[in-house]
Amino acid sequence: MPDRSFSLESARSAAEHDEIARWVGDFLASSGSDNEMLAAALAQERHWWVGPLRFPLDRLERMAGPEDDVECPVDDDEWEDDIDGMEDSLDDGWEPPPLLVQCADDQLLLQDGNHRYEAMTRAGESSGWVLVYFPDEAGRDRFVASEPAAAGAPTCG
Repeated sequence: MPDRSFSLESARSAAEHDEIARWVGDFLASSGSDNEMLAAALAQERHWWVGPLRFPLDRLERMAGPEDDVECPVDDDEWEDDIDGMEDSLDDGWEPPPLLVQCADDQLLLQDGNHRYEAMTRAGESSGWVLVYFPDEAGRDRFVASEPAAAGAPTCG
């Protein structure tokens, strides 16, 4: 059984055991993510996965933050406090859990990990570890075939 510490290593282990959907659901429901609504939504239907894979951060569309035009607005002070704490942890060597990305209509939507993404970006990181999910196997397979970063990454469904 994969490790449930919600690290990059535990995500890799879950992928090796074809348990990534369970790992994601458990992680989203944990205090490390606190995103039970997304966990419940993902549990309603089957999804196909690729990752963890190292992926360019500038290709991801952030869905949460203090901006007015994001899907999930976050209070400025809360946003900055969370980012500051994560930046300090990154400076101390923390490897954040993979970001959770939805591939929809050829867009890569950052569904979970918006704070981690922002902290990594501010720290000068150009890429990060991601898990990408798809509504169907064909979409996942097209992504894997067309994305150099996906070459050799674990897939499951």
